[in-house]
Amino acid sequence: RALPMVSAVFDAPGGTWGEVALGSLLEQLLSPQQYKHNVKVAPRRNNIVEYAICLPGAEEGSLVYLPVDSKFPMEDYLLLVDASENADYAAVEAAQRGLKASVRRFALDIRDKYIIPPYTTDFGIMYLPTEGLYAEVTKDASLCEQLQRECRVTVMGPATLGAFLNSLQMGFKTLAIQKRSGEVWKILSNVKKDFGKFGDLLDRTSERLEQASKTIGEAKNRTEQIQKKLRSVEELPEETEAAEIPSLTDGAQGA
Repeated sequence: RALPMVSAVFDAPGGTWGEVALGSLLEQLLSPQQYKHNVKVAPRRNNIVEYAICLPGAEEGSLVYLPVDSKFPMEDYLLLVDASENADYAAVEAAQRGLKASVRRFALDIRDKYIIPPYTTDFGIMYLPTEGLYAEVTKDASLCEQLQRECRVTVMGPATLGAFLNSLQMGFKTLAIQKRSGEVWKILSNVKKDFGKFGDLLDRTSERLEQASKTIGEAKNRTEQIQKKLRSVEELPEETEAAEIPSLTDGAQGA
């Protein structure tokens, strides 16, 4: 059996195997800005949760943490596996009771330490790092309901947490698109205002051009009239010109 070797891995230096598995899953499915490691979730408390997902708060630019804590009741689970392999039903029932008690204790620990609205969400996630352990815990529906009702803790395994993170990532993308759409609409609104002002300017310019065109037309008509009179002067007969213009000598004789 590989279980003794697995137990050594769970207690490896640098953090439990469950915490490492949780961190790997978060790293694969979320961006570095969307979660934090070893987070102090409330300003006046020193409790530090292994991981917290960063959600947008009510105020612009604020954050609300969703605490995610990995738990592995290794001793109870190994006892349950051994009892099942030995077909010892009494030992199986005893191990199941011990496992459920450990899970309840973990849930209370998460509730009391890490669920602190408004700094956090009003619920937290208990991550169970193996599908076998998750299946064993969640097959007791009344236990899961009790954890959610009394402790506001949701139990998730690798597959369920992965699905949850995927849906959460889609929510992040939708939110980003909505924010970007708001910026686009704001720009379009400003462009619309500027275009309206430009239209008014065009109208005024058009009126001025029409007035200028009218003035130019009037000047052109006046010029044509002047030119017509000038042409009539140029076409006078020479005799008429001589007769109409008095002689300077005539004036002298009269004097």
